[in-house]
Amino acid sequence: MLTSIRQLNEGSGTPDEIRTKVQQLKKDGADVVKIFASASIRDGGKQTMTDAQLEARVRRGEGAGLRTMVHAHSPESIKASVDAGCDQIEHGVFADEPTLKLMADKGVYFDPNVGVVLQNYLRNKAKYLGIGNYNEEGFAYMEKGLALNAAMIKKAVATPNLKMVLGTDAVAGAHGHNADEIVERVRQGNQKPMDAIISATLARGQVDAPRQDDRHARGRATTPISSALDGDPLTDITAVTRVAFVMKGGKVYKHVAPAATRSK
Repeated sequence: MLTSIRQLNEGSGTPDEIRTKVQQLKKDGADVVKIFASASIRDGGKQTMTDAQLEARVRRGEGAGLRTMVHAHSPESIKASVDAGCDQIEHGVFADEPTLKLMADKGVYFDPNVGVVLQNYLRNKAKYLGIGNYNEEGFAYMEKGLALNAAMIKKAVATPNLKMVLGTDAVAGAHGHNADEIVERVRQGNQKPMDAIISATLARGQVDAPRQDDRHARGRATTPISSALDGDPLTDITAVTRVAFVMKGGKVYKHVAPAATRSK
């Protein structure tokens, strides 16, 4: 497991204080620095950190040997983060062609979330409503976000040389739905099925993006894990949601439904 331990945001202090906090993260064993450069989509996604704060966090993160992953929705927050030298942008709901091209030109990884997170919140609205900024206005913004994501992912897939990896920003309620992200990148973004699958499964996409040091390489499991799908995902991408069995170290694991379920 790779962890950022704590997040950094606009309230983390002055640039000097931020540098100190990143060094402390390194001492505490953090693998990456997680930075919130913009507000939530529920609050409009505007840039919340100053360019000076971003410069301190990102550059110091690099100097401490830690990769920097930035939550950023607006074009301004994405541009400021990329210009500061970040390694990966998360979400990017409002990303436009110039910012997507900037990420591609700078070799910054992009992890758009179009198939799980908003859908999960909306599906479980009653359980989240009333907690913090999970209010009616926020949920209305997330409803709008579905269309914004659909437009953004088309532009992202069409951006030459943009390095996309796959995450889900999955929270409570999303367990078991991670493969929906692969499906929606193909459905909404017209991404080639194999490209979507590779972004989710190929070791380079998962390891090179955070580019961890040798201690993680030594600790990483070497036992191959593979799975068989019920269908051909190259012709029906929804097959990635239908896992027939998983094989680890030559042993097959299959889910067997409880007897009561099978008898219906």
